[in-house]
Amino acid sequence: MWWFLIISLLILLYYIWQKLRSLGKKYPMCLPHLPILGSLIYLKSHEETHIYFTKLKEKYGQIYAFWLGSYYVVVVNHFSLAKEVLLKKGKEFACRPQMVTTDILTDTGKGIAFSKYGPQWRTSRKLVQSTFSLFKDRSSQNLEKIICQEANSLCKALANTQGQNTDPALVCFLASANVICQFCFSSSWKQDDEEVKTMMNFSEVITKTLGKDSLVDIFPWTQLFSKDMALLKENIMVRNKLLEKKFKIHKEKFDIDSVNNLLDMMLKAKINNNGLLTQESEITDKHILMTVGDIFGAGVETSSSVIKWSIAYMLHYPQVQETIQKEIDQKIGFTRTPVLSDRHQLPFLEATVREVLRIRPVAPLLIPHVARTDTSIGEYTIPKDTRIYINLWSIHHDPTEWDEPEQFKPERFLDKNKEQLIMPTASYFPFGGGPRTCIGEFLARAELFLFLSWILQRFDLEVADDGKLPSLEGKFAMVFQILPFKLKFKLRKAWREAQLSA
Repeated sequence: MWWFLIISLLILLYYIWQKLRSLGKKYPMCLPHLPILGSLIYLKSHEETHIYFTKLKEKYGQIYAFWLGSYYVVVVNHFSLAKEVLLKKGKEFACRPQMVTTDILTDTGKGIAFSKYGPQWRTSRKLVQSTFSLFKDRSSQNLEKIICQEANSLCKALANTQGQNTDPALVCFLASANVICQFCFSSSWKQDDEEVKTMMNFSEVITKTLGKDSLVDIFPWTQLFSKDMALLKENIMVRNKLLEKKFKIHKEKFDIDSVNNLLDMMLKAKINNNGLLTQESEITDKHILMTVGDIFGAGVETSSSVIKWSIAYMLHYPQVQETIQKEIDQKIGFTRTPVLSDRHQLPFLEATVREVLRIRPVAPLLIPHVARTDTSIGEYTIPKDTRIYINLWSIHHDPTEWDEPEQFKPERFLDKNKEQLIMPTASYFPFGGGPRTCIGEFLARAELFLFLSWILQRFDLEVADDGKLPSLEGKFAMVFQILPFKLKFKLRKAWREAQLSA
């Protein structure tokens, strides 16, 4: 009896303290919440999380709050407020939540994507940016040449399907993985390499598990009974073994005077003036491995996913495919393959990529941000340690900013003459923004342009023999996944004739 009275008194005192603390301050409207559970029972829905959050704004407004157990969460649904979080006050909201799942993934916050905002994060990010500069500046094996090599291999693999029903998942994954592998290790895989399938499998499991809003991230003690956590740990162990194997081989051959990739760049940064590997260095082997793991996770899944979404939408909208192919035929022809400098000549293709990134954003809720200090969003007070979800889905489907937002309309990104790219609204953040913006945005955009232009120059995309179009619903995860589908890649007559005459 006494323990019940004591707990009741503590709960009452807590609520009184909360009320006194909030006097004179305005907070976002909050969903109902209970002690311990928070708002969990009010967040139950059969709809995907980003869609449910978008619908909640009709009742609670463009910014609202709820409690995940003891964690206070604010959801931002409008671009002007998102701009304040990401850009205007980017450093104030630059932290990440510490969660059980991401701690397992990153060895307690090492790497870039999920690490805390601070010196370690800045160092890792700077080294990745330096590696991008390295690949941009050199004439041999720069990023464009690497992507074109993989685009060529991708097209050869598609040609080998001979117009049969094909699931594009593996070849798209391999093309993206090899670009990242060259960036990290200066090596690549073949399609029949078992490591590719292993990578694809663990990548899928990790992406799905991280996007589940798992109870273990709200109540850490539940991991003792979680099958998902056991599966996540198992697949992260497989990933780490693969990375450690490559790291060990690379480390043995490392030459400080020959820096060619991300591993070289990070190993060089770890070496002291005497050329000895130091254990006290800010950069450890674990930091290096987790940074490489982040680059793989972000770079491979995102690009391959957007390529598949693009293919799916062109199957649903064949006139878009025809328009892009007509543009390629007129501006590039068949005597050469597309290069990055062709972007300005292929505005409809660029507009299509932008529209795919709008209508099916890679990460509908981005990666959560955390307030590093007491701050504000708009007129609302935001306490320190508040978790911030940027609802990119709502921002990209806002009917007050986008004409018919549920319709796939690449032309919305073109001027009236359909010759120049435009940005019809500021309600667009496909790669986030501010200090935590996607570090590989340039690479992702380059891959999407080159892979799609090479494919469409050579192939007609046709619906599979069963006449079934891909589902456009998707599955919510850390990366918004399209459901598996098949199609036929048929060599274009004009391409085939050009090759014969050549």
